[in-house]
Amino acid sequence: MTTRIGLISDVHASPAPLRQALQLFRENQVSEIICAGDIAGYFDALTPCIKLLSEYQCKTIIGNHDQSFLSANADQTESPEYQFLHALPETIRLCIEGIELLVVHAEPPAAQHGGIKLLDKQGDLIPQQISEWSEKLKPVDCDVLVVGHTHQVFAEQLGNIFAVNPGSSQFNHSCMILSLPDLRVETFALDDRPVIKAWNFSMLFNAEESYPDRFKP
Repeated sequence: MTTRIGLISDVHASPAPLRQALQLFRENQVSEIICAGDIAGYFDALTPCIKLLSEYQCKTIIGNHDQSFLSANADQTESPEYQFLHALPETIRLCIEGIELLVVHAEPPAAQHGGIKLLDKQGDLIPQQISEWSEKLKPVDCDVLVVGHTHQVFAEQLGNIFAVNPGSSQFNHSCMILSLPDLRVETFALDDRPVIKAWNFSMLFNAEESYPDRFKP
């Protein structure tokens, strides 16, 4: 039997690409949807993003931007946005088709900063990074590691661990479907834009002017 898992990350309060990814997952009849954190950050449409994640029953972890939101809004603990983010776990562990999955935002065991970077600015693999992370991940107990944070899109075997980053739905214009137990990954482009394998802040643009529809509920 094959089980398909939808993977998203780094939504950054931009609902349009998130909505497209979730609809794509529904069309492809995934069994679970996992979001690797950073629902908040950069843009101003957090509420509709939370509504979408809730509607689609996404299994979601907290990211560093979510934690920053909680710190900045410590006087608004009764707000739905605060309560949603505050309830998110730091990690998720699942066993699907005999495969042990661990979901963290940046890197194990539960780091919110740092992160696994395997690609150069052109999106090509860096062999030294493959070797270094294969060594660093040896103590981690899982078969598949799902991460976000670095705004890089990859699915690579790092020693005994298959590491997957679906990229940012907002900045990389990407999401993934992971098939288990065969570890097959499909990457999908969002927002009618090509997938950017490695996004960095020098590529930052004014999204509100370029993509006004993203800020609609």
